[in-house]
Amino acid sequence: MALSVETCTAQHIGDRKEQQDRVALFPHASRRGMFMAVLADGMGGHTGGAMAAEQVVHKAQQNFDAYAPADESAEQLLGSIVSEAHVIVKLTRFTSEQDPHTTACVLLFQPGRVDWAHCGDSRIYHFRGDKLVSRSSDHSYVNEMLKKGYLTPEQAENHPQKNVLLGCLGSEREPTIDYGSTSPPADGDTFLLCSDGLWAYFTDAELGGVLSAHPPRAAAEILIQRARDR
Repeated sequence: MALSVETCTAQHIGDRKEQQDRVALFPHASRRGMFMAVLADGMGGHTGGAMAAEQVVHKAQQNFDAYAPADESAEQLLGSIVSEAHVIVKLTRFTSEQDPHTTACVLLFQPGRVDWAHCGDSRIYHFRGDKLVSRSSDHSYVNEMLKKGYLTPEQAENHPQKNVLLGCLGSEREPTIDYGSTSPPADGDTFLLCSDGLWAYFTDAELGGVLSAHPPRAAAEILIQRARDR
């Protein structure tokens, strides 16, 4: 049985002077039933963050339009998007006076399967109903300390270095890229791509509760408003 898919994008500038996040949804140029979702959070502490995030979206659409499943795996496509965007963002440092960095989340939907990749501390959540199936692991100093048992979840939440990243696009080191997939997606599955400007205000259970109780547009508006109120 074919699944119907509902999608939406939403963002809020918050207290920033400039919106450095970029988000996009686009179908494949020639293949029906395939689309890609992209989210990139330009580094607020670096000039050129918005430009870096824009490069991720541009590279994602460019590579996705050329994607042929018979010639390239989903993981190869996703990896090429993140790696090539990293090179472009990094080169920008030498052609301008800006110092761009960004996170990246890329999700590929094909008939019968969903694949994704990420770098940085923007997240990809997979819920089935209101239950968390998987969540990407942040490439951050605090998350690394948490995984090693040096910090408790409570300490991590309020740690002064919680925004220090160990992996992102545009840095000197090669980006860490983590992958995930599900096959086949099930009725009631929800995928959420979001920056730390959203997830930092919610538990997994809170996110799952809102996403399972409302259609995408309403859920997005509710989560943004609650984040603004907290």
